[in-house]
Amino acid sequence: MKTKLLALMLLAGSCMFGGTRVFVGVGVGPAYGYYLPPPPPPPPAAAYVAPCPGPGYAWVSGYWYPVGPRYHWRAGYWAPRPFVGAVWVGPRYHGHRYYRGYWRR
Repeated sequence: MKTKLLALMLLAGSCMFGGTRVFVGVGVGPAYGYYLPPPPPPPPAAAYVAPCPGPGYAWVSGYWYPVGPRYHWRAGYWAPRPFVGAVWVGPRYHGHRYYRGYWRR
């Protein structure tokens, strides 16, 4: 009798932690995503570029990146390659969408 009562209490107690989960998604507009206006043209190129800090670094050219509804300029810089043979693919704007830069083989 005690084991049946213990099993019943265990089952009843575990039901307290099982809650229902309901998710509702609402889409507005013709497609999913945040559309930005095109970024402004890059500013005139700088005359001075710092020398490479050492082997294994790659130059990342300056680019515009979105912050909220505006773009901010990120000046060029030297970045360590995350793996041997890595090539930086700069960010781009295509089809009313902004695609971030990334490293590829």
